[in-house]
Amino acid sequence: MKFRLIYIFLLFVSLSATAQSSSVLTFSEYMAYVKSYHPLVRQADLLISESEAKLMKARGALDPKIELQGDEKNFSSKNYFSKLDAGIKIPLGYGVEVKGGYSNNAGYYLDPESTTPEQGLYALGVKASLLRDLLTNERMAMIKAARIYQDQAAVKQKLLVNDIVLEASNAYFLWLKSYLEQEVYKQFYANSEQRFKAVKKSFEMGDKPAIDTLEARINVNKRSLQLEKAKLDLVKAGLKMTAYIWIGDTPADLSASMIPDTELTDKIDAVLAMAESSATVLSVHPKLIKLGLDSDVLELEQRLKRNNLLPRLDLQYNLLTQPVGNTEFINTDNYKLGVSMSMPLFYRKERAELNLVKYKMERVEYERSAVSTVLSNKVKAIEAEIDSYYEQSRIAKVLNQDQNILLDGEERKFNMGESSLFLVNSRESKLIDSQLKLVDLDYRLLFAKAQLFNLRGGR
Repeated sequence: MKFRLIYIFLLFVSLSATAQSSSVLTFSEYMAYVKSYHPLVRQADLLISESEAKLMKARGALDPKIELQGDEKNFSSKNYFSKLDAGIKIPLGYGVEVKGGYSNNAGYYLDPESTTPEQGLYALGVKASLLRDLLTNERMAMIKAARIYQDQAAVKQKLLVNDIVLEASNAYFLWLKSYLEQEVYKQFYANSEQRFKAVKKSFEMGDKPAIDTLEARINVNKRSLQLEKAKLDLVKAGLKMTAYIWIGDTPADLSASMIPDTELTDKIDAVLAMAESSATVLSVHPKLIKLGLDSDVLELEQRLKRNNLLPRLDLQYNLLTQPVGNTEFINTDNYKLGVSMSMPLFYRKERAELNLVKYKMERVEYERSAVSTVLSNKVKAIEAEIDSYYEQSRIAKVLNQDQNILLDGEERKFNMGESSLFLVNSRESKLIDSQLKLVDLDYRLLFAKAQLFNLRGGR
């Protein structure tokens, strides 16, 4: 516990140092905190602990068991009976059980078959199921199923963590998008203020009409409103993103000086560590692995139900002996043997249970085929979407460059008195739209790649 607290303190110092020095919270650092300390991630880790407890519970079916039973009756100064039975049972892996015991019974009204020598009687025996439950039984099936449940828990844990990681990734991308949009509005708000000052000065010198100063001031206020909205969006996106950042058991606060990694789009492939082949990765997708494990559990159940179609034939043999020192301590003629046999006449219940398991297995196979097809198609759709975003970004960059050239040309014409401030503002609005479109395309590209990473199984 002491070392854990020290580690948490060092992480906090590291985060604070990052905020004070570079003021950049990188995507890799952010995801490290999410995967290490987010409550839902830690809750998912409990699935592993629960599966280990279930395996221990299943193994308890093989635990040796000590038994002790005493019974005595006295009435009218007469010992009706006095019984003492003690023993230990040791279940083995198959349908075999080893038992050792001691009995000492006496009394006036004791059942003759329960009579033992004065010093008691020892027994060492074995009980075996010769047909049903010999190779497959409920005890062994529970242990094997519990081992499969451990694998299922690991897969469920990975699915839960991958979903949380995708949500956290989207929160970071929205924070980045809001930050970049604010920077765009900051730039053009500064441009509008500078233009307003220049127009006002020209008006005072008699070069521009008064109406231009009003037009310029309206544009300043318009850009100011846009900037304030962008600031609010950034605050809200930052709060949503920090909900995923925890240090130990404490939610972290985002420093006002902290900014996202503005170069993330160029580094996202390396950060996500994308796999090369979607076909290869889909074969080990957690959802498909889980369905495969469900099928394994049903196969165990199917073997158990088939086993129930066999007649029950149990054999029990006990070697009886008196205490050490007796001349008949070991005598194979002293034994107790029992045989029991039972079977239903029609096996309707057993055959129905076997058919129900068969139908469950078929449903799992159908579901696995459907999930595999859906995942494959989703991967293809996301890959096509990513290719389209790359092409849209290329076109949008060209459009942005052209809009920038048009704005520069319009400003020069306005300065020479050949254009109006209305046209300049109109060109500027279109340039703002093109820059915001680039920011939006980058966000969509980042989220699409995160979705593709999640569809390929995450990590």
